[in-house]
Amino acid sequence: MTADNSSPEAKASAENLDALSYEEAREQLMGVVGRLEAGGASLEESLALWERGEALAKRCEEWLEGARRRLAAARSNGEDGPTAS
Repeated sequence: MTADNSSPEAKASAENLDALSYEEAREQLMGVVGRLEAGGASLEESLALWERGEALAKRCEEWLEGARRRLAAARSNGEDGPTAS
């Protein structure tokens, strides 16, 4: 695999990140980490994997931050509701 072949794939992959669920992004991230830990990849492949991993980690964090916001909103709505006293 050459840099010329991986660059369009990397761009296409980055565009597809928005469509990934948290579970899909996490699973792909675990696969990237596994491939990096296994070694044997060329420098160019390792860099591409690292960049993909960074993008996947960011996507996971976006999902988690959204979940945190939803929980905070649900908690604040519960506090504003009627009380049992």
